[in-house]
Amino acid sequence: MLALVAAEAREFAGIRRRAEREVKLDWPVDFASTVWVNGKAMLLVANGPGPRLAATAVDVAREHQKLDGLVSTGFCGGLDPSLQLSDIFVATGVLDCAGAEASVVPLSGSSGRFQNGKLLSIDRVAWSAAEKSELRKTGAAAIEMEAAAVAEKAARHDLPFYCVRAISDTADENMPFDFNRMRDADGRFSRAKIIAAALRHPAKFGDLIKFDKKCKHAAEALGDFIASTRF
Repeated sequence: MLALVAAEAREFAGIRRRAEREVKLDWPVDFASTVWVNGKAMLLVANGPGPRLAATAVDVAREHQKLDGLVSTGFCGGLDPSLQLSDIFVATGVLDCAGAEASVVPLSGSSGRFQNGKLLSIDRVAWSAAEKSELRKTGAAAIEMEAAAVAEKAARHDLPFYCVRAISDTADENMPFDFNRMRDADGRFSRAKIIAAALRHPAKFGDLIKFDKKCKHAAEALGDFIASTRF
């Protein structure tokens, strides 16, 4: 079975809405379920942001299910100024913080449009336009936090690896907050810290709501694309 690995369940919202059937799984991760899309089953697993939590998600999935391949999916930030909100980004390679590159299997077919290029995968949120501009010098076109770890697990277990993401924030925009300061001891984003920050800065509430809407639109675009793609 193909396993799709994301940071948060909300990144699967689009594909779950397109599923003919879903069975939630009681696994020791934040979220896991099996969905059937176009008659074919796939596994959805989310366990929080960053490489350590993503690697755990893959390990748990392998303990419970025989896997035929791994897909790192969810949201990503644009580093290339040409990437627009909700654009689908298919990585041609994944760079980690040390500059090592993991290979990615090309998609065999999709009825949807997409952009491609190198993806940078690091354990922090690139939340400001200034930081994204600096990271663009790596040659990557987009950035996220889990793909390198999923790629490493795929290589270790001799599984095909794909990386399909949707742009949730563009190269020229700042996020409402520095979300790196709002992670808990395990590395997950703390809703309590985010709400507390918003209460301290009421003017940011509107920006936070707008960002949430952007994420929802990105999840919908991702769902459309995955449903029309053969891996």
